[in-house]
Amino acid sequence: MSPNAILLFAAGFGTRMGPLTRTCPKPLIRVAGRPLIDHALALADDFGPLTRVANAHYHADQLAAHLADRDVALSHEAPEILETGGGLRKALPLLGQGPVFTLNTDAVWTGSNPLATLARAWQPDRMQALLLCVPLTSALGRDAPGDFHLGPDGRLRRGGDLVYTGAQILHTDLLQEVREPAFSLNVVWNKMAEQGGLFGVVHDGGWCDVGRPEGIALAEGLLADV
Repeated sequence: MSPNAILLFAAGFGTRMGPLTRTCPKPLIRVAGRPLIDHALALADDFGPLTRVANAHYHADQLAAHLADRDVALSHEAPEILETGGGLRKALPLLGQGPVFTLNTDAVWTGSNPLATLARAWQPDRMQALLLCVPLTSALGRDAPGDFHLGPDGRLRRGGDLVYTGAQILHTDLLQEVREPAFSLNVVWNKMAEQGGLFGVVHDGGWCDVGRPEGIALAEGLLADV
């Protein structure tokens, strides 16, 4: 059974965007005529009914105003930002019990709905987390080394030529074992990998990271080719 809740990561400072995020949160930067977070919400809308939560910190008031009529609950992080792991843990009361989707809001997609791809491959009794990846050679806007290698059994290990896209399903139990209030989900993924519970699946379409200003044009080109 697939999750019935999703967290949209929208709290970050967007420092790689330079002056574009000086007075605007990155999720509200426009790509192909609409804010990045609206591209993410469209994926959730297309997937089906989900409890939808976005975390907020930087320019949270702008994000709250934009989402006011979108049936999205806000998990405010204050006074400090909590990173991906701490942010997800804080949002759990709004997300409910069980595994959840998480989705970064600084990317655009073509091809199959990433949430649907994850849901089809999800095996909750076998997997602690399932990460959606793309080959480094087709990861637009990404010039760093790959993140993971996908084994023949579907398990992920560090290194290799696959890039994590920012879409996943995961069980949240291990979040409670981390003592720090602010921490990256990498801490939890490493534990899951040690226990044999970190899995991956490859996206069948295009993906573009919109983490830098040049990513806007790349993303708009990707969408125009559809």
